Amino acid sequence: MLTLIGRRLLAGVLVLWGACTLIFLIVRVAPGDPAAVMLGPDADPSQIAAMHAKLGLDKPMLVQYWDYLVQVLHLDFGDSYRLGTSAIDAVFSRLPATIDLTLTAAAISLFVGLVLGSAAGIRSGSLQDRIVTTVTIVLQSFPTFWIGIMLILVFSLGLRLLPSAGVHGIGSIVLPSVTLSFPFTAIVARVTRSGVAEAMSEPYVQTALSKGLTLRQVLTGHVLRNALIPVTTVVGLQVGALLGGAVVVENVFAWPGLGTLIVDSVGNRDYAVVQAATLTIAAIIVLLNLAADLLYGQLDPRIRMAVKS
Repeated sequence: MLTLIGRRLLAGVLVLWGACTLIFLIVRVAPGDPAAVMLGPDADPSQIAAMHAKLGLDKPMLVQYWDYLVQVLHLDFGDSYRLGTSAIDAVFSRLPATIDLTLTAAAISLFVGLVLGSAAGIRSGSLQDRIVTTVTIVLQSFPTFWIGIMLILVFSLGLRLLPSAGVHGIGSIVLPSVTLSFPFTAIVARVTRSGVAEAMSEPYVQTALSKGLTLRQVLTGHVLRNALIPVTTVVGLQVGALLGGAVVVENVFAWPGLGTLIVDSVGNRDYAVVQAATLTIAAIIVLLNLAADLLYGQLDPRIRMAVKS
């Protein structure tokens, strides 16, 4: 197990290094001059040159890259000229809102997806299986920003049941989290359906049914345990998609999380905040994928045996 953790941590370090490099290159090749944005349209060339020197943008690219890696190792991403605080502090101040939104959406997706997938897989080929399959396809067909707008029109402007933007009590998280959960719910439902349908054809299920266990007991006690293994894989892989989708959803609902912070920082060429936020998201994804790898062994004894051998 320690060997597995060591390999995953090494892979995670390489992923974070690649993310650092990619972020560094993207923000510097993007059009726009941060010094000109900071100083405004009335700045003369000498002022812009002085700001370049202050930000270190007058150095060769390789020197900038080395300085950036050293700063990252010390968790120092510099200061945000726009917010007047350190970049990492700005990220951590917005991170709880994004975590709340993502966890709520993940909980909705897992609950609804497991229920729909189990209902479809337990009677493969039936009418309810076809209905669930159709629903999951529909859920994945619509872009999240369109779903968010439709929910605002119906539940905020039409029925006036829920807030349409910002944070105004616990009801404010309902529409953003439901919007974010739609595509993930479809994925969980389809994977669960496949796993349950495959497990239902196994001999041990027929044996359990012949011993007098009810279908519900077989499903919860035997089938779902095996069906959860691919679901765990999907959850680990789709965390990044959830966090990426949160960027769009947060801007639709004016949710004060990392998504709105990143978009505002990109528009204002605030390099420090963009780099700190994107690297923080990358680190979260790496850690959650590591947790998913470790959870496999708890769900499947064969994986534990393979790791020990």
